[in-house]
Amino acid sequence: MGSRYPLHDDAIILGRGEESAIQIQDHSVSRKHARIELATDGFHVSDLGSTNGTFVNDKQIDTARLSDGDYLRIGNCIYRFLAGGNVESEYHEEIYRLTIIDGLTQVHNQRYLLEFIDRELARSARHQRPLALILFDIDFFKGVNDDLGHLGGDFALRELAAVVNKTVRREDLFARYGGEEFALCLVETTQQGAVDIAERIRTSIAEHPFCFENRPFNITVSLGVACTSGDATLTAAGLMRMADDNLYQAKRAGRNRVVS
Repeated sequence: MGSRYPLHDDAIILGRGEESAIQIQDHSVSRKHARIELATDGFHVSDLGSTNGTFVNDKQIDTARLSDGDYLRIGNCIYRFLAGGNVESEYHEEIYRLTIIDGLTQVHNQRYLLEFIDRELARSARHQRPLALILFDIDFFKGVNDDLGHLGGDFALRELAAVVNKTVRREDLFARYGGEEFALCLVETTQQGAVDIAERIRTSIAEHPFCFENRPFNITVSLGVACTSGDATLTAAGLMRMADDNLYQAKRAGRNRVVS
């Protein structure tokens, strides 16, 4: 993270092979994955027949012209193309973004989640307002990896994050907590409101048609809900523990359910 690659007149190859100018040690990247080269109208990126494709702003491409701010995804690695007037400033802003965003799913990471919960717990205690947390993970995720391989597992995590993101309000925070575990912090939300949202998430994931390399599969999640009405003694770790205990109960009760 934080590596910077200046682009010049010569074309460069991105891939896993030793001959690549930008070598990426990632099992999802082909030996010669993509090429970036200068044309009359700017820099272009081309896929070199890679196994898993090349993506610009999450759209798979054969070839595309790069514009300032575009995101280039090669396997599980994310690059940003900077060509604006203040590249140095944009570069440092992007480094900060990378420290708070999960590279695979493009939702917030555990570090930012815990900071967000700390802030919202303080606000909840100060104004005696409700705050809820939903913690959930994928049921039998090891089976997904065993059946589809790690690339299929990565796809499942990205797709699940995209499904859940559609239900997240602007004021709330959705994050990947670690592995196949995710969290959703809900401001100004009562326990019953959080349970209703958790049920919508559970249903939307269970009904979503996942498909990797023409192989359809299903996913379910178990969810634990915790809530406070302004407890000044409650910490982020304490709220997480409450949600995690309920998540564990959901799994013990048979999975694919919500416990609060």
